[in-house]
Amino acid sequence: MGESQLEETLEAIKQEQKHKVQEFRNLEFEFSKLKSKYKATSYNGSWQSSHLYFIFLKLESGNFLTDSEIKWLRANGLYETNKIAQEVKLFSQLKSKYKATQYQDSYPDSPLYQILKKLELTESLSNSEYNWLINNELFETAEIFQQQESVKEADFAQLRDKYQANRHSDLSLSSPLYPILQNIDANKNLRELEIKWLEQQGLSETISIAQELKETREFTTLRAKYKIIHYEDSSPKSHLYKILKRLELSNQLGEQDINFLKKRKLTEIIEIANEKYASTLKYKIDSGELLNESEIEWLKNNRREDIIVIAQQKHFAILKRKYRLIYLSLALEPFYAIMVKLEKKERLDPKLVLQLMEEELLSPGGKIALAYYRLEAEFYEQEFHRTGNKWDIPTASSYWRKADEPEHALKLTNLDLNQIKENKLKSAISVTRGAAFRDMDNLADAEICAKKAMEYQPESYQSCTLMAAIAHDRSNYPKASYWFNEAIKRGAKPEDIDDERKRLVRSTKDENKRHEAAEYLLKKDSQRYAWAKSYLKKSSDNGK
Repeated sequence: MGESQLEETLEAIKQEQKHKVQEFRNLEFEFSKLKSKYKATSYNGSWQSSHLYFIFLKLESGNFLTDSEIKWLRANGLYETNKIAQEVKLFSQLKSKYKATQYQDSYPDSPLYQILKKLELTESLSNSEYNWLINNELFETAEIFQQQESVKEADFAQLRDKYQANRHSDLSLSSPLYPILQNIDANKNLRELEIKWLEQQGLSETISIAQELKETREFTTLRAKYKIIHYEDSSPKSHLYKILKRLELSNQLGEQDINFLKKRKLTEIIEIANEKYASTLKYKIDSGELLNESEIEWLKNNRREDIIVIAQQKHFAILKRKYRLIYLSLALEPFYAIMVKLEKKERLDPKLVLQLMEEELLSPGGKIALAYYRLEAEFYEQEFHRTGNKWDIPTASSYWRKADEPEHALKLTNLDLNQIKENKLKSAISVTRGAAFRDMDNLADAEICAKKAMEYQPESYQSCTLMAAIAHDRSNYPKASYWFNEAIKRGAKPEDIDDERKRLVRSTKDENKRHEAAEYLLKKDSQRYAWAKSYLKKSSDNGK
């Protein structure tokens, strides 16, 4: 071989190697683009060291992957690539089904894929989508779409007739009416917005039909739930349907409902209803709510005393907290009945009042005492306005004071006493009015009233005890003693006067004044007023 021939041979070999290198680079570049296209950029291998390049080539040509190739993709974590492969497969199947195989692109981002998916769901195409099919000469696919539309138009017409919606002017498949009627026909309940739209279109007959179908379905479900097999009437207009709906809400059945069920020998439904309603009442109690009178009456009539007891115990605990008696160990009866009456603003009979007195629950300032005295005050004030009996005035005033509402007593006793003839009554009104002034620390006006009472009825001791109390409040203990003695002269019992003295000392708010009053009484008669020592002791203890 000559020198020139050798050079030519070497140049040919060099060019061939250069071509192979370029071809290799081209394949690597193509592989890189395919990895990006099919979401496989995480794969680090080269095109020649794996199956991936050949998988890409199959997908590019629209061919299906084998099971082993799909497993390989999953094993290498190429889930996005596998997902696209499944889309390519579906795209290819849809092209075959809808006569569009001449379209070469098999990648899922093609407009055709979106169109074919719509056809698969029998959804309408937009004008631009339909024109796209025509422009790409996919006439058979366009014809299939037209056939689908014709079927839907016939279906729409049938549904309008079936559900009395023919008066609606918009007959196009894009009308909101079509999907609404489809929902009704598919036994689906209409949404609030759909009902509102039908109302706006004046399609009340359609709404009525939909509602009746809904109720019929509900009635069927309820009859199955409560195992009502032999009842023939399946219309939602049946009274049984209304009963079962009430039963679902755990509502109480009325007398008419119960008679209806008894006549049709559906007594087991009555038992279920009663048990559900009893459970509802028990839940109400557990939630801290109170039962009303009709609910309690129902429990009594159905012999559910167990729930009544629970209700009473819960309510009793609430009332004890309200009246600040939680620390006392009170029996449910009669004290629950007492507090219920107070809550209802009903007066207590003497026996119940005696029970309160025995438990010392009518002590001044107590919540239950205040409620009781307020009721009595309101009663006697109303009696005065009803009958005109002025003797109810001092009685009501006295109760207003005990209810810690002396301003009510002053308002009630603000009268022109010259209009009253009976001096005894004038004196009684003056005394209670003066006591109300004293309750409000207005001792000057209290004394004026006491002196008027003496003028009206000099022989009465009540005005003297009021004067004594006023003197005590002014820390004039000798004068208080004077007036107490005057009260005894006029008929007051010494033991009652001693109790009044004790009450005055006990109710004195100022510690020093209480100490002074106790000291005065002990100096006056240490044996008679021995109880006053306890107030000296309290004062001494507080000073330590």
